[in-house]
Amino acid sequence: MQQDTECRHMDNVLTLITNPKDRALHADHMVKARRALESAGARVGNVDWLAEKIACDLPFSGLVPGAARSHTANALGSTYIDIVAQRAFGRRKRLLVADMESTIIENEMLDELADEIDARDKIASITARAMNGELNFEDALRERVALLSGVDAVALDRAANNIRIMPGARALVQTMKNNGAYCALVSGGFTYYTTQIRDRIGFDMDQANILKVANGIITGVVTAPILGRNAKRETLLRLCRERNLDSTDTIAVGDGANDIAMLEVAGAGVAFHAKPLVAKQANILVNHGDLTALLYLQGYRQSEFSGLL
Repeated sequence: MQQDTECRHMDNVLTLITNPKDRALHADHMVKARRALESAGARVGNVDWLAEKIACDLPFSGLVPGAARSHTANALGSTYIDIVAQRAFGRRKRLLVADMESTIIENEMLDELADEIDARDKIASITARAMNGELNFEDALRERVALLSGVDAVALDRAANNIRIMPGARALVQTMKNNGAYCALVSGGFTYYTTQIRDRIGFDMDQANILKVANGIITGVVTAPILGRNAKRETLLRLCRERNLDSTDTIAVGDGANDIAMLEVAGAGVAFHAKPLVAKQANILVNHGDLTALLYLQGYRQSEFSGLL
């Protein structure tokens, strides 16, 4: 991992990240961050720009990461900047486990399919409540899928044409893979879509639920067992065992309630533009940046990125 000499002699690192489209990160933000850390008793190193006006590191010691983030957030106020404070050692991860819908892609595919039966509002409402943790995920999935019973399976392809890849997704996966990491796509959605996204983005594997289709018609049934929040957590832990990794070697990203268990066991659990319940429980929040924020928080420089469009 590329780090400056001073950073290697400090325990922690504070990373400030903004959306690449905005390029809204400036030197005065770093001055405020430095003053906030120093006023809290930290020793602070020199600024290391990972990408001009987009992301930078500020190494520090003598203050725990949680307190550093809190002091910095108070100093910066309501800016469009994501703040990540963490241990400097081991920040570059060897396993990525990513949710798909509203994370790697912008869509919720069941909501897209709902257009086929003119029921987007109804199905989207159930989706939102499930992702906010208000409904049992498995029951909510069965209820939504049942509404699709009898729909021609060509609707699956029509919905696929509407898929929008989340900005930064390709760069995240390709850069981590090029640096020796294994990348897994896990979803409470359907294999019909995860296999396509796996190949388009370059994930090493995918895991999701199987939507039953018979004689070219959607049956309204999902093959048991339904893969929910515990399945994502277990997949992360299984991949750690198979690849002889510790959970601290992993980074996970998701936005909904069924991602919480996965984010909790990851070395870096990132709530990405997440629902309030998820944001409240996650240690790392990305509310403004795109998915390249996950590279910056691992210490990658923009010059190291692969697959950036």
